Amino acid sequence: MRIAQVAPLYESVPPKYYGGTERVVSYLTEELVRQGHEVTLFASGDSETNAHLVAARRRSLRLDKHCQNQMAHHFVMLERLSQRVAEFDIIHFHIDYLHFPLSRRERITHVTTLHGRLDIPDLVPLYQEFQDMPVISISNGQREPLPWANWQATVYHGLPGGLYEFHPEPGRYLAFLGRISPEKRVDRAIEIARRVGIPLKIAAKVDPVDRDYFESVITPLLSNSLVEFVGEIGDGEKDDFLGNAYALLFPIDWPEPFGLVMIEAMACGAPVIAYRGGAVPELIEPGHTGFIVESLEDAVEAVRRVGQLSRKRCREVFEQRFTATRMAHDYVQQFERLIARNEEVSEAA
Repeated sequence: MRIAQVAPLYESVPPKYYGGTERVVSYLTEELVRQGHEVTLFASGDSETNAHLVAARRRSLRLDKHCQNQMAHHFVMLERLSQRVAEFDIIHFHIDYLHFPLSRRERITHVTTLHGRLDIPDLVPLYQEFQDMPVISISNGQREPLPWANWQATVYHGLPGGLYEFHPEPGRYLAFLGRISPEKRVDRAIEIARRVGIPLKIAAKVDPVDRDYFESVITPLLSNSLVEFVGEIGDGEKDDFLGNAYALLFPIDWPEPFGLVMIEAMACGAPVIAYRGGAVPELIEPGHTGFIVESLEDAVEAVRRVGQLSRKRCREVFEQRFTATRMAHDYVQQFERLIARNEEVSEAA
């Protein structure tokens, strides 16, 4: 199958540090290549892939301090893609709705995986206008604000089976991994650690938009002797960071579309303590791979119960549900179905 993968340009594929969407695009692309498909990746030029790379620009946008208009480069990428649409059996977009007007007018088989939150009122008229656009969700919870959209399937993210090692012995600290923002609630993680008296390591990036929040709300909390702010880390450091943790804290305060760090922790054998929201109930098996909590008191009690959980079971659930092999298989099923359906429509016309 000839497949085009169209990635955002904000980060390289895979990203050097933080970047969930681009990381998933990388895992999927490499697995599709491994399975024998002919894959072309439209991404930034500093991406690394075994697919054929079409670079819309030399560097990822986050690394280019001179870039003032990030959207302009995405439209350049879409124009280059439009000149080559006949080369592909299907085009798989990961750039939200940017391509919708183009895809509506081009006779191409395509599908879009939506990676972000959809509970934004401004999105309602957009998806009402483009109800013909086929879309894939990354969790069932992600769909709830737009249940009438043209959903094709839910495909959970997956990681390469050998990306992280299983760590059978629990560590002596709690872990927080992601980014600093109000909805990620690292302040909750700090308070949980304070109440249970267990050290907390925070590995997180701070986007410019969240810099004021970090400095005014979070920085004063970092003076606690139990808290260590590690900063942003890359894939090569995650294995030790998560594998040597007692548990991962995922204290979100928003409808999380997926939460890649939860399955990364499971792959390492680390249980997850997560606040209920978005995809959390779909990923965590309470009493097996972690606990789902509703309040600070629940979270504190969950930490005290982590010793009852099996780290081996966490790894087993990852291998059963969240590998890149399974993810690619699910996508190929959808690709084949969409190609067959479009061929039937073309023949009927």
